[in-house]
Parts: sequence; C-alpha cells; structure tokens
Amino acid sequence: MQKLSKKKLYYGLAAGVVLAAIAVGITVTKHSKSAAIMEEAALVRTEVVGRAAAAQDYTYSGEVKGRFESQLAFQVGGKIIKRHVQLGSVVNAGDVLMEIDAKDVKQTVNSNAAQVYSAESQVKLAENNLNRYQKLFEGGAISAAQLDQYKSAYDVAAASLRQASAQYAQGSNQLDYSVLYADKAGVISSITAEAGQVVTAGQSVVSIVQDGEREVEISVPENRIDEFRNMGQLNVTFWALPGISVDAAVREIAPMADAVSRTYKVRVSLVNPPAEVKLGMTSTVTAANRGKQQDAAYIPLTAIYQTSDVPGVWVLNNEIVTLRHIKIGAVGNGKVQVLEGLQNDDVIVTAGVHKLKEGQKVRIAGDTL
Repeated sequence: MQKLSKKKLYYGLAAGVVLAAIAVGITVTKHSKSAAIMEEAALVRTEVVGRAAAAQDYTYSGEVKGRFESQLAFQVGGKIIKRHVQLGSVVNAGDVLMEIDAKDVKQTVNSNAAQVYSAESQVKLAENNLNRYQKLFEGGAISAAQLDQYKSAYDVAAASLRQASAQYAQGSNQLDYSVLYADKAGVISSITAEAGQVVTAGQSVVSIVQDGEREVEISVPENRIDEFRNMGQLNVTFWALPGISVDAAVREIAPMADAVSRTYKVRVSLVNPPAEVKLGMTSTVTAANRGKQQDAAYIPLTAIYQTSDVPGVWVLNNEIVTLRHIKIGAVGNGKVQVLEGLQNDDVIVTAGVHKLKEGQKVRIAGDTL
C-alpha cells in the first residue's frame, strides 16, 4: 500500500509538470502571435524611386540690399551739434545730414583772412617801390643791382600773398567740411553717431543706400561655390510677400570665404523687382545647377537607415521590407543623392524606417508618393 501511494504521488507530480509546460507553451505562442500581429501592423510611408538627368535645386536665405551703399563721414573732426535725418529718411543729393561745431575752424579762417590782407599790403608796397626805383634807374640815378633788390622784394611779397591765399582757401574748405551733405539720392540705412558725440575725420556716421538697383545678398558654402558660378537664371521669393516671385542673376561672388562661417558672399541682382520689395526684406533664392547633370536618384533624408558606417534604405516588395545598402552623393535641401543601389520604380520606405526589421511585413499609410 505504501509503494502504491508513492507511485500515485509520482504520477501526479509528473502530470502537473506536463500541464504547466503546456500552459507556458500556450502563453508563449500567444505572445509570439501578438508580436507578429504588431509587426504586421507597422505603418510606413513609401516613395517610388525615379532616376532622371535633372539638376537638384538649392535654396539660400538672403537679405534685400541696394546695389550701391555709401558710408559717409566728416572730413574734419569735431563735436556733432545737429542731426537732420532719421533711419529710413529719403534724401536728395545736396541735403544736409549732420553738422559739427565749427567755431575753431571759423577762427582759423579769420586768421587766414587777416594774413591775406597783410600779404596784399606787402605786395602793394613792394609794387610801388619797384615802380619808383624803376624810374630812378631809367634816369641813371641808381644802379641795376639796386633795382634787382626791389624786384626780388616784390617777388617775395607776391609769393607770400599766394601762400596766404592758399591757407585761406584751405581753411574755407575745412569750414565747408563741417557740414555733411548727401552726395546721392537714396535712403538712410544706418546712423552710427548722435548729436553731442565727438567724431574724428573719416569716421563713418551715416550710410545711404542709393536709389536704383536692388540686390539680394546670400551666403554660399564653399562646396557649392564652383557650381554656383555656372548657375543660370535664379528665382527669388520673399517671406513678407507671398505669391511674388522675381527673376535674378548672379552679379558678384566674393573672392575669399568668410573666416568664421567659411561661406562666400554672393550678390544676386533682381530683374525688374516690384515696388513692394523693400530694403532689408528676408528672401529665398532658389538655384538649380544647370551645368553638371547626371543620372541619379534623389530621395528624402528620412529614408536613410544607417547601420554602422553604411547607409541603406528599406525596399518594399510584396509588403515585405528588405534593407538595401546604397552609395550616396550630394546632400542638400532635405534630399540625398543616390548614386548606386536603387533602380527605377523601386518602392522605398520614407517614414518609420527605424521601427523596421529585415523581412517584416508592413502596411502603407496613405498613398505612395
């Protein structure tokens, strides 16, 4: 009886283990099925690859500027006593912009004027003496050596008059320089000095953008500057003027890159811009490389799936994704150039690439692009 009880206990334990294993297997199977269902439910966006011999467009942000911009300064130093313009003021050639205190210059001019009067008197005296001694020489009363002395005295007096007159003219010019005039018609774009400030000769105080052509200044990276030299017609749009588009052309490219940004300043001339285009407006210049066209596909950057150092994309075939390695080229404007690895009409995943696994079944969210 005791042996029979031990056998029953053993068989009971064995049956319990078997039932537990069955239960665990059922649970694992359910979890596997759930995981498979979740994998099958992955939503992605796709795009059909198209290779064409077309150049990629690039956009650059810029600012509207004038073709000619002058930095004006006083030609003499002094204290500014009046400012006649404001930022944005429209001025004509000859308008007074600023004045500096000219009291010291006036005193110099007065001193030079007195020297001129004195020199004129000396010339008149020397001339009278020369005429008098000329007659005495003709009458034989004096020698030729004495006459030559009076001729030299007259020449010295005349030279002193010319020197005094030149100093007076210079002082008069300095007095004129105490008033800053607009040399061209335009718009005041900046003011860097105020009334009461002491400035030196040549120190820029006012900037004027001259009337006429309007341009956009952009910064082009050094790896694009050679291609940019071959750009054809450009297109310019403005953030504040939706719906307005202006044709443009490259006018000037800086010979050296900026030391900090390592970009080249490029001036783009606007062709017949409308009156709504104002100085300082934010603009976008769209450029297409018309020079070097090559047969290559351009796909969104979001389609790239990086594994180690090798880029790849998920290619969709019969709702199953496969990772395919590619060779990329130029990157810009949200696109990447694919040189090798893709064919025409390949369907690639462009959104949700980091949630996929090799051989996973997916569903397409929306229409294929």
